[in-house]
Amino acid sequence: MRKVLLLTIGMFALGFDAYVISGLLPKMEETFKISASQAGQAVSIFTFCYALAAPVFATILAGKPMRNILVLALAVFSIGNGASALAPTFSTLLMARAIAGIGAGLYSPLAAAAAASLVPGQMRGRALGITLGGMSTGTVAGVPLGLFIAEHLDWQTTLWFITALGFVAMIGIIISFPDFPASAPPSLQQRFAMMAKGRVAAIISVTFITSIASLGLYTYISTILDNLKDTPSLAPYLWAWGIGGVIGSFSVGYFIDRTARPKMLMAGILTIMAFAMFCIPFALPFPILSFLPFVLWGAMGWASQAPQQHELLRLQPNHGAAVVALNSSANYLGSAVGSALGGIVLLAGLTPSSLPFAASCLVLAALLVQCLIMFSKKK
Repeated sequence: MRKVLLLTIGMFALGFDAYVISGLLPKMEETFKISASQAGQAVSIFTFCYALAAPVFATILAGKPMRNILVLALAVFSIGNGASALAPTFSTLLMARAIAGIGAGLYSPLAAAAAASLVPGQMRGRALGITLGGMSTGTVAGVPLGLFIAEHLDWQTTLWFITALGFVAMIGIIISFPDFPASAPPSLQQRFAMMAKGRVAAIISVTFITSIASLGLYTYISTILDNLKDTPSLAPYLWAWGIGGVIGSFSVGYFIDRTARPKMLMAGILTIMAFAMFCIPFALPFPILSFLPFVLWGAMGWASQAPQQHELLRLQPNHGAAVVALNSSANYLGSAVGSALGGIVLLAGLTPSSLPFAASCLVLAALLVQCLIMFSKKK
């Protein structure tokens, strides 16, 4: 497990980088004299490149020593963040964010596949949970720290801090990580065949729909709270969501290993997530209960990845990195689609208070697909 913790440092840096940028956008607007919609592209391009890099580069580099690929990914990620901090123009910043997204998209699925390879089969769920927990911890601990640094110094210093974290993880992997090959890359025909398999496609579809609902709704937390409750600060609700995420991501591996039924566990996760989202408008008026839906939503959202990865690795043991990369891409593409859909429905006249209900319905659709997976005859 010590080597799995090395991978977790890199995942911490990824979680830190992916979520802190949204909080830095107002300061970027001031620096580059741009509008809020333009600044938002810094988030979009990172997410888009993250999603594309995962399957493309994992396939291109598969078969090479895993340690070398992980080091390369962290180097690209760190260089991208350093270049972001040095960017003299907004166009340069966008190119740097794209580079950081490519590095993150390569590292994340390979780190998950490597963690699963380092432990016995009965501990695979725990290893995946710890690795994903690094990313959720980066969100909970890193984002407030990054915003604190930006407020007292500048937003570039926050990115330099993330750069340093990436290099620390890279050095740790160089020194202590075992050198074993990634799984051989699947051919183009094999990749199409992988996606054509109903069960693999269905699992990735569940990930995609869940991400549209969960990460899409996260984008509009501030708007929802402004519409439903006169709250002086958004931070407590973000903390509640993030703390739930840490609890969910670190505990889900134990339940996977204990029950050995990741499909059933995923169904339970989706059920609780749908209930939590549905309850948001009803719980907000009550101070004691108002944070509970956010804790449950964060916990289930972050916990949902490990059972999916576990099942995909079981179905495609010879192409683990590639299939986990596809799942990672579905997750981040779902985030981008969810944000876009949320904006579209708000422009169309849907009130922000309706978004939790819409997201809950999407999660129920994912639950329906999950039930079909569970009760289909193929094992």
